[in-house]
Amino acid sequence: MKFFVDTAEIADIRELADTGLLDGVTTNPSLIAKSGRDFMEVTAEICKITHGPVSAEVVALDHEGMMREAEVLRRIADNVCIKVPLTIDGLKTCRKLTSDGTMVNVTLCFSANQALLAAKAGASFISPFIGRHDDNGFDGIDLIRDIRLIYDNYSFETEILAASIRHPVHVLECARIGADVATMPPAVIKSLFKHVLTEKGIEGFLADWAKTGQTI
Repeated sequence: MKFFVDTAEIADIRELADTGLLDGVTTNPSLIAKSGRDFMEVTAEICKITHGPVSAEVVALDHEGMMREAEVLRRIADNVCIKVPLTIDGLKTCRKLTSDGTMVNVTLCFSANQALLAAKAGASFISPFIGRHDDNGFDGIDLIRDIRLIYDNYSFETEILAASIRHPVHVLECARIGADVATMPPAVIKSLFKHVLTEKGIEGFLADWAKTGQTI
């Protein structure tokens, strides 16, 4: 499974990239606004930190507007992945962009039928929102499971990018099902490292080592 971080905070991205475990970055207008920085500037900086896909979202809602914005965004760097909403115009834009080799992340997916349409439109990534799905009385993990089954049935190459991940259990379940990518806030990625027994084990080793009076 690939790990993407869902943020526009440069310090967090650098810290995770330094682990060698980061495969890409996803952003959206809300995350860019939260960073308080210029959209183009921060996107360009992120693209220099990671060689993986960096999702940059269009804000236009019509096909022509999306194409104009995508043309600007994909000039930032070769690893920019244009992010479009799962609408008729969004999928029309997806088809146009992917036909000339541009990566496209289709976002705001809440049903397996929507994911099927995105795959048919040639999406590089489909972003089903697990947490938001759960918030509205549905099972987000079941959505990932349904999409995986459909994509495998027809050998679609679109990668399942599990989004709106709230906690480590979401990551575990997505990995079990076979989601291709999980995009998470920095705090969730860092939580994957933690286990009380690991911490206790380290404490025990250090205590025993101290008793020897040795150094390395």
